[in-house]
Amino acid sequence: QVQLVESGGGLVQAGGSLRLSCAASGRTFSITLVAWFRRAPGKEREFVAARGWSSTSTYVAGSVKDRVTISRDNAKNTMFLQMNNLKPEDTAVYYCATSRRSVPSATIGKPDEYDYWGQGTQVTVSS
Repeated sequence: QVQLVESGGGLVQAGGSLRLSCAASGRTFSITLVAWFRRAPGKEREFVAARGWSSTSTYVAGSVKDRVTISRDNAKNTMFLQMNNLKPEDTAVYYCATSRRSVPSATIGKPDEYDYWGQGTQVTVSS
């Protein structure tokens, strides 16, 4: 089992920045891939970004490209999602997730590829 706890969400004005954190514990040695998803009210869960757990390969959704950076603090088993120039349409609950599998790049954005999920952290961007 892997436990994931997100933090760092909040209320921010449009154009502002936030850094979300996701602390992983438990069987972290089994993790191959970490990702961030979000779900806005009334919408489907949406892929935001992912990176290899032990590599620096990153994948970022086109909708947030150039505004989002995903990173990891190896020593602390913590993942981060740095979001800049936030827009009202970024308002959502943000979730981190991990996979134990070798996920093809073509399906990195599919929630079914992930085994463990955090409880989510709310991000609200005011206009």
